Amino acid sequence: MKDSLSRYTLRISQSLLDKFGYIAEYEGRTKNKELEQMIKKRIIEFEKENGKIEL
Repeated sequence: MKDSLSRYTLRISQSLLDKFGYIAEYEGRTKNKELEQMIKKRIIEFEKENGKIEL
């Protein structure tokens, strides 16, 4: 069964990935869900400053 989620490969240093994994675990999330939350937060901040993004 194919899902509708997009995939993106991220190239990052192992040190940053390990620290990010620590934060995600601390927050009770997977690294993927933690990144998704960070992206959502950043989009909200951006749109507050610059207006709604219309795609």
